[in-house]
Amino acid sequence: MRSEEQRTFAAVIVAGGSGTRAGLPVAKQYAAIGGTTMLGLAVTRMREAGADPIVVVVPAGEETTARAAIGACEGLLFTAGGRTRQESVRAGLERLCERAPSRVLIHDAARPDLPGEVVTRLLRALDNAAGAIPVLPVADSMISAEGEMRGAMLDRATLRRVQTPQAFSFAEILAAHRSWSGEAIAGDDAEVLAKTGHAVALVDGDARLRKLTWREDFPEANMERTAETIPAFRIGNGYDVHRLVPGDGLWLCGVHVRHDRALSGHSDADVALHALTDAILGAVAAGDIGQHFPPSDPQWRGAASHLFLTHAVGLARECGYRLANADLTIICERPKIGPHRDAMRARLAELVGAEIGAISVKATTTERLGFTGRGEGIAAQASVLVTRC
Repeated sequence: MRSEEQRTFAAVIVAGGSGTRAGLPVAKQYAAIGGTTMLGLAVTRMREAGADPIVVVVPAGEETTARAAIGACEGLLFTAGGRTRQESVRAGLERLCERAPSRVLIHDAARPDLPGEVVTRLLRALDNAAGAIPVLPVADSMISAEGEMRGAMLDRATLRRVQTPQAFSFAEILAAHRSWSGEAIAGDDAEVLAKTGHAVALVDGDARLRKLTWREDFPEANMERTAETIPAFRIGNGYDVHRLVPGDGLWLCGVHVRHDRALSGHSDADVALHALTDAILGAVAAGDIGQHFPPSDPQWRGAASHLFLTHAVGLARECGYRLANADLTIICERPKIGPHRDAMRARLAELVGAEIGAISVKATTTERLGFTGRGEGIAAQASVLVTRC
């Protein structure tokens, strides 16, 4: 039976794509896919396969954006990448040095749907080799090209399509990257290892690991292509609650309201913006606010909740939708909402990019029943309609 040390492994996920070839409005690692983002799905699948720790390599200055794209996921490490993928991989490996894992998987966020069976095959192959890569057979006839003319026929029986993640002995691949003296850009990490004289094993890959590169690979962002196939409108609902504590005012709908109490929460606890954020995320099936901004993450401590709302609006746009109207109800005994209603509507319209006439803010009480009636907290619920852009 394999020891616990042999079963554990670390991972480096390189997420430095620009989306240029796909023509996306955002870097492709942040593109919407399957209710999350490319990067979020890649991290989730790697964590499900057992990777710990996971280093995410992103362009300098994008850690906050990357964290929001990933959502709730404990124990991630981040580092800034370099000018090339090879420099970025080395940065990720160096970030792992203090953990000194025995094995590491190096993966690209551009292949987010990672089957666990591939990881199992890779780790088994490392029992007898310093490196292992997943490959697929070539189905089409293959030739070499001589400019624009046909060259020699190639034997497809000896050819393979290479995928990621690629698995390695950590010490060996780190040493190989540190000693690399070949071209500025290696074909892949297996080539870097092979140059040091180590054998690289092949295991069966999986069609799910295809690299997402072109616009047609991103149906949720390809609005021209899907305009007739995605629904013309979608509806979302959100609900949130925060406790009232002693304080000197609170935030509601992005407006500071003077009061003898405050709302308690990890962020600024704007219960109304949280409900509206969840409603928009729900309308486009993009998870919930806790996935994108986990309360366990210290970077969101005391954060202004309008950041959460504008993130949700941006994700909706990536999915091809804009906010048509929002109906928000705040449930509390105090403070009185009426005097602030117009300011709240104006602030919400500004944040979501809509006309003020599309924004409704209402208030109600529970006739002194329940936690809101006793003044222990404030609740908010929101309903939104999003329409196809």
